[in-house]
Amino acid sequence: MTLIKSISGIRGTIGGLPGENLTPVDVVKFVGAYIKLLGNNNEQKKLTVVIGRDARVSGEMVNAMVWSTLSALGVDIIDCGMATTPTVEMAVTRHHADGGIIITASHNPVQWNALKLLNGKGEFISAADGALILEYADSGVIRFAPVEKLGALTRDNDALEYHIEKILALPQVDLHAIRNKKFRVVVDAVNSIGGIAIPQLLNKLGVLSVIELNCVPDGNFAHNPEPLAENLTEISRIVREQKADFGIVVDPDVDRLALVSEDGTMFGEEYTLVAVADYILEKTKGSAVSNMSSSRALQDIAEKWGCEYHSSPVGEINVVEAMKKTNAVIGGEGNGGVIFPDLHFGRDALVGVALFLSALANKNIRCSEFRNEFPDYFMSKDRISLSGGLSVISAVGKVKSAFADATFDERDGLKIILDNEWVHLRSSNTEPIIRIYAESHSIEKAKNLTERIKQVMLT
Repeated sequence: MTLIKSISGIRGTIGGLPGENLTPVDVVKFVGAYIKLLGNNNEQKKLTVVIGRDARVSGEMVNAMVWSTLSALGVDIIDCGMATTPTVEMAVTRHHADGGIIITASHNPVQWNALKLLNGKGEFISAADGALILEYADSGVIRFAPVEKLGALTRDNDALEYHIEKILALPQVDLHAIRNKKFRVVVDAVNSIGGIAIPQLLNKLGVLSVIELNCVPDGNFAHNPEPLAENLTEISRIVREQKADFGIVVDPDVDRLALVSEDGTMFGEEYTLVAVADYILEKTKGSAVSNMSSSRALQDIAEKWGCEYHSSPVGEINVVEAMKKTNAVIGGEGNGGVIFPDLHFGRDALVGVALFLSALANKNIRCSEFRNEFPDYFMSKDRISLSGGLSVISAVGKVKSAFADATFDERDGLKIILDNEWVHLRSSNTEPIIRIYAESHSIEKAKNLTERIKQVMLT
C-alpha cells in the first residue's frame, strides 16, 4: 500500500516497508517536516504542539512515536490522550499552541492510521503548506535538538470537558427544550473515542436515556467504521426494539455524524448538515457552504430562508476557506460533517448532536417527520480502484467526451451537471481510488448515473 499524502494528512497501513506504509521511519520523517514548516517564520521560538488520538489499536504506539519525535526536535508537547478530532482542534487554540497532530485514520479500517496536521488556529493546514511538508520530507534534512533543548511533555486531561462546556454555552443549544423532551437515544461509536465523548455530551445535555452500542474504546471496530447505511443494521434494529427517539452514529475520530430515525430508517448522512443548517438559518441569516460532492438539498434550504449558498472543492480546509470568504454561519460536508463557526472551524459531530437535538426538540415532532420536511434527493456513492493502472486523466477525458452536452465544473476533479441531477468524480484524498458520487430524484436514477460513468471510464 503506497502512503497517501494529501491535505487530509499522511495516511497508510501499519507495518511493512518505509515509504510504502505508515512505519516509524515515515512518522519521524513527516513529523520532522511538519515542525520545519511551523518553525519557518521564527526558527528561534520554542514551539508547542497539541496531540491526541482515536482508539484504534495502533494509536498508542504511533502516539508515542509522535511525542518522542517532537521532543527530540525540541518541541513542547501537550498530549490530550485519547480525544476526538474536534477536541484536539479546540485544544490548540485553548493552549495558544503553534499546531496540532491528530493520530487517526478517521473512517478507514483498523489496519490504517494517519497524521492529521493542524495550524495554530486549530484548522487543517492549507494545500500550499501541505506541499511544503512533502518537499521537506523528501529532502531528508531534519535537525534534532541537543539534550538541553529537548521538548517537555505535559498532559491535558480535561480537553473533552472543555469542549463540551463550550458547546453547552452556545446560545443556539436549547438545553431547556432538550431536557423537557426526555429523549431516549442509542449511540454506536464503533468502539472508539466517541464511546466516551457522545454519552458524556448527551448526559450533560439532559438526555433521559443513553443506550450504548459499541462504546468500549478499545479500537476493535465492531463493523466497518464508515457510518454508511450498510454498516448500521445493528443500531437500526436496536433503535426500533428499544423504542428510542433516534440513533447516533459517529466515526472513530468523531468528526462525522449519521442519524437513525425512530423507525430504524437512515435519516441520511447527507441530511445531517441539512437539518442543522435549517435550524441555524431560521435563526441567523447568513450564507451556507458545502463541498461539491454534497447534496443540493443544502442549497434548497439556504434559498428557503433567503440565504446564499456556496460550494467548494472537497476537503475540510477548502470548505473552511469558502466559509470564511463568504462569512458563512453554517457549513460542512455531506458525509455528516457539520462545521459551526461560532464554536470553531472544524467538522464536529459533538456540536452537530447538540444542534440537532435542539432542532428536534423545538420542532416537537418525530425524527422521521423532521426528515420528511426536506426535499428528497438520492445519492449513489461508488468507487473505482486505481490499483489496476487506471489513468485518472484518461478516464476523465473519456467521461467528458461521453457527456459533451453537459455543464462541467472542474475545480475539483470533474462534476457533470445535468438537468435535475449531477455526478462528481475525483481522486480520493484518503484512498487510492476514484470516488464517483451521483445525485438524482430517485436512487435508481442515481445508481444508473454512477454505473454509466464506471462503464465509460473502464472501456
